[in-house]
Amino acid sequence: MSRTAVREVGSDELGALKRLALDGALDGEVKVSCSAFAARIDASSQTASRRLQGLEDAGLIERETVADGQWIALTGTGERALRREYDAYRRLFEGRSSVGLGGTVTGGMGEGKHYISLPGYMRQFEERLGYEPFPGTLNVDLDPESVRRRGAMETFDPIHIDGWEDDERTYGPCVCYPAAVTGDDADGEYDAAHVIAPERTHHDEDQLELIAPVRLREALGLDDGDAITVRVEER
Repeated sequence: MSRTAVREVGSDELGALKRLALDGALDGEVKVSCSAFAARIDASSQTASRRLQGLEDAGLIERETVADGQWIALTGTGERALRREYDAYRRLFEGRSSVGLGGTVTGGMGEGKHYISLPGYMRQFEERLGYEPFPGTLNVDLDPESVRRRGAMETFDPIHIDGWEDDERTYGPCVCYPAAVTGDDADGEYDAAHVIAPERTHHDEDQLELIAPVRLREALGLDDGDAITVRVEER
């Protein structure tokens, strides 16, 4: 569950990202001059330049400078940032919701079993999730549309698992989201699982890890390559 830390962006930078998307950068490259963009976001040229630099540093846009401006396009990470904003507003006006994510079962590297079984995490799982997880995770490769939709999950209020340390090292915090899992070729649904992810880090955007009190592969009769649907629910 260890990943690289994400550089956070503020509301002003997200506003600049939204402006770029409205101007066409979500669909492909658009040509932008710093002075014209500054006028679009009601800021000075220096401020506009800093916001573009911040978006690039955070991996939300790609840009190429030319003699009369710069070509800018949103990255996949940038699109997901906007989708999270959209889903946050949708929750505000529509209330509690869920998001369905599709993908295929894949084999893991064995790291999940090691981390899930550590006592500093296990005690918190029992206290906050209400169960002792099976020692291992179910790994899911998301389909392209679900990769785009997963940002909706990250607008939900998660269950926080605190970081901790022992005599050897420090272990980072993580978050859990209640989830139900259905195998596309299986009967029934398992509705007592949780998606688990490192907190405020770059996890693999195209993968999910799930924990449950049972071995999900056995409970749903799953093998590598099987298609499944994960319904992540707001608490």
